[in-house]
Amino acid sequence: MTTAITIVFYASFFILFYNYIGYGMLLALLARCRQLLFPRTARPAIEPEVTLVVAAYNEGAFIREKIRNTLALDYPAGKLSILFITDGSTDDTPAIIREYPRIQLMHEAARHGKTAAINRAMQAVQTPFVIFCDANTLLNKDAVRNIVRHYADERVGGVAGEKKVVAGGNLDAASTEGVYWKYESLLKKLDAELYSVVGAAGELFSIRTALYEPVETDVILDDFIISLRINQKGYRIAYAPDAYAMETPSGSITEEHKRKVRISAGGFQSIVRLISLLNVFRHPVLTFQYVSHRVLRWTLSPLALPLLLLSNIALVIISGGWFYTLVLLAQICFYIAGFTGYYLAGRNIKSRLFYIPFYFLFMNIAVYQGFFRYIRSNQSAAWERSERRQLELDVNA
Repeated sequence: MTTAITIVFYASFFILFYNYIGYGMLLALLARCRQLLFPRTARPAIEPEVTLVVAAYNEGAFIREKIRNTLALDYPAGKLSILFITDGSTDDTPAIIREYPRIQLMHEAARHGKTAAINRAMQAVQTPFVIFCDANTLLNKDAVRNIVRHYADERVGGVAGEKKVVAGGNLDAASTEGVYWKYESLLKKLDAELYSVVGAAGELFSIRTALYEPVETDVILDDFIISLRINQKGYRIAYAPDAYAMETPSGSITEEHKRKVRISAGGFQSIVRLISLLNVFRHPVLTFQYVSHRVLRWTLSPLALPLLLLSNIALVIISGGWFYTLVLLAQICFYIAGFTGYYLAGRNIKSRLFYIPFYFLFMNIAVYQGFFRYIRSNQSAAWERSERRQLELDVNA
């Protein structure tokens, strides 16, 4: 009995350490070795024709700012097509877009979800490259240039930009999302240096148009599925940290919770739809990255959290020992900090010290909720406009 509990303890400890700390350390080492053995050459500047596709749903309050930002992008106007698709919008978003003749508008009253809208928009794309970005983000001026230069490498099938969450000096539980994305950006950089970004974020990513295949309309994480299916074709997804989409944090922790549960449900759906990526013999490096960076976060890591705590308590009771006692005390302090963060968040009291452990636990709880939502098939693929913080965004910051 003690042996089984000990195995559970160390397995859980290893999974959590590896998933959140160890993988990043190992990735940095492997990426460095790869760069020393097989250095990538500098990419020449290129200016191919490209289409920027923006899916917008009821973004009337922000759409003019998005349009101004889009029209100010530093890229030859004759080579940059701009397409906004607003299917299902019931506010004045389509009417505002029609005021700008340079922008092509696609709109129909029926709302079938973002994936269906992207599928429809892609039928109108004539350029060899396409860039997708969200309507509630602003891009830096050189974003298009910094993305397309990666296509000088024929092995690149897509390019992931960077997502920046700007809290504007405000610190609350929802704005802690920005801390998480800084860590994610580091992992994406290292993933790309080793081989490929593992799943692009829909705020800003690009693909070769010829590689696009219509996505099932019930897909929840269209950006994740699209980019990894390009990986399945033998292409890599490059990373362009100098092309970034800026957005404000979720308007509240409730909005952030809704978003995290949806992403988690989409994560389980994606694991099933991308089952071939678990075949290490077919995609050795990609499978290693995919499992380490993504699959563990949606499967074993959330399970390891309670198992580590329960097995640790049992071992302290059964055998004692300074190591088990120390780990248990560390866990107790972490959970106390997390619940303190929850308490402070409910009262809008600012504290980075407590919000970070709270956000970590908050994300893992959302995975459980997303799993049950997925197996019950009650997560709609139709995208819902997230309420975001109203802040002034400086794309040159």
